[in-house]
Amino acid sequence: MISDDIWAKLLWAGLNLESADLFVSGSGHYYPMELVRAITMTWLFAGLRSNEIARLRAGCIRWQHQGKPIPGDSQQVLAEDVVCLLDVPAHKTGTAFTKPVDPLLGQAISAWQAVRPEQPKAADRRTGEQVDFLFSIRARAISSTYINGTIIPMLRQKAGVPASDVRGVITSHRARSTIASQLYNAKEPMTLFELQAWLGHRSPESTQHYAKISPSTLTKAYKDAGYFARNTRTIEVLVDREAVASGAAAAGEPWQHYDLGHGFCTYSFFEQCPHRMACARCDFYTPKQSSKGQLLEAKDNLQRMLASIPLTDDERDAVDDGQVAPDRLLDRLTDVPTPAGPTPRQIGAPASATFLPLINAAGRTGDCGGCG
Repeated sequence: MISDDIWAKLLWAGLNLESADLFVSGSGHYYPMELVRAITMTWLFAGLRSNEIARLRAGCIRWQHQGKPIPGDSQQVLAEDVVCLLDVPAHKTGTAFTKPVDPLLGQAISAWQAVRPEQPKAADRRTGEQVDFLFSIRARAISSTYINGTIIPMLRQKAGVPASDVRGVITSHRARSTIASQLYNAKEPMTLFELQAWLGHRSPESTQHYAKISPSTLTKAYKDAGYFARNTRTIEVLVDREAVASGAAAAGEPWQHYDLGHGFCTYSFFEQCPHRMACARCDFYTPKQSSKGQLLEAKDNLQRMLASIPLTDDERDAVDDGQVAPDRLLDRLTDVPTPAGPTPRQIGAPASATFLPLINAAGRTGDCGGCG
C-alpha cells in the first residue's frame, strides 16, 4: 500500500490536474490534456495493472440506470444512482470482465473519447486481436511504462510528495494494492470474494496479497473482541465513609461492601474469594432484605465505586454459557471453605443458586447472580 497521507495528496493532484502541470517533450509536444487526465483518473480509481490500462479499448465505459443502459453521454450520468461500468480486456490471470468504477473516471474517459482523433486499429500483444485502443494518439497506443515514467512523476511534482514512502518507491502497481486495501477496510467493506471479482483474480489467494487489513481496522476488531472485558467483570462497591471517619473500621466494623445484587459481601479480599460468583451465606454476607442491609442502603454518606474483578475460566464460563457451567462451578466449590471458614456443604447452602449480577465496564448486567 501507498501511505495514506501520500495517496491522499496524489488523489488531490489528479483531481486538480491543469495544463500547466503537463510535462513537455523535447520537441515541445505532449499528449492532449483530456488524454492525460483520463489516464490519470484510470490509475487513481480503476485498480488496474499498467498494461491493462494501456490495453483498454475505445468504448470501454458503459452507463447504467436501474440495470438498464443509458444511451449516449447525457446529464443522467451525474445522478447518484447511476452505475459506471468499465470493461477490462483479458489479462494475465483471467478473461475479460466488467467492474463498477467511480463516475468521475467514466466522465474523464468520456471527455477524452469526445475529442479523440480517429485511430487505426492495432494488434493486442496478449490476444493477437486487431483492436481500437482507448489511449491511442498519432496512430500509437501509449506505452505500459507511461504511468511510471510520466503520470506518477507529474502527480508527485504537483502534490509535493517524495518518490518513495516508508514502504518503498511509488510505482503504478502499488495503486492497485492501495485501492484494494481501502475497499477491504471501508466502513461498509467489500468481502474477499467481492474484491476478488473486482480485481479480476481467478482465486482469493491472489486477492489476499492485495487486501491488507489496516492498523485502524485491526484496532477496532481487537476492541470489539473485548479481550479484557471477557476476562474481567465490574462490580459496584459501597464505601461507608462514616465507619472510616469514626474509626469504627479500624476496630473491625465493616466499611467496604461489595454489591452482589441480592446482598452485600464485606470480605476485604473479595476479589480473591473463590465463592464470589456463587456466594454461600457465610458470616461476611449481608442479605439486602435484612434490616442491616436496608439500613446500609439508607445511609446518605455512602460512596459508590466500581471495582474490576478478574475471572477464572470457570467463572467466565458461568457468565458466558448456560446453566451447565454454573452447576459445574457450584459443584466444584461445595467443599471449598468460605472466608468465614465453613464450606458451603457445612453451611447447608441450597444445591441450586442464582449467580451474582456482575456488570461489565459498559454497565450491562451479566447473566449471573449469587446463590441464596
